[in-house]
Amino acid sequence: MTADTDIPLSERAAQLRTAIVRTARRLRQEAAAESTGLTPTSVAALATIERHGPITPSEIAAIEHVKRPTITRTLRCLEREGLIDRAADPADGRSALVSVNAAGLERLRRLRKRKNAYLARRMRDLSAEEVETLERAAVILERMREGEQR
Repeated sequence: MTADTDIPLSERAAQLRTAIVRTARRLRQEAAAESTGLTPTSVAALATIERHGPITPSEIAAIEHVKRPTITRTLRCLEREGLIDRAADPADGRSALVSVNAAGLERLRRLRKRKNAYLARRMRDLSAEEVETLERAAVILERMREGEQR
């Protein structure tokens, strides 16, 4: 196989997966360098609560594709850190609605700023064409992810 068009889609997918996983790992390491005390699962849950909240723990578990006990432990951690608030769910007295508070928003802002700075530093060495290619790839990856949620 010599031409790019001869590379099977499965090999291209494997190459893309490896690049995404390594980049995601490096971004998690960059965020962890801030000593946030949060696991990647906790950060993901906090971001989900920010995006979708106020939200029930069961809804968070569904969005994050984890079991309810996992989210229960994660929410306890976020509460200990003072990053979320709970309120009674008016639609179901047995459940609670979870929302991100000011401290949680600030923590997310700092984590995102640190990750964005890391990527910006890495992108400085790229050509304008390569940066444009990454911009297009980001749009395509987001569209692929959105298709998964339907």
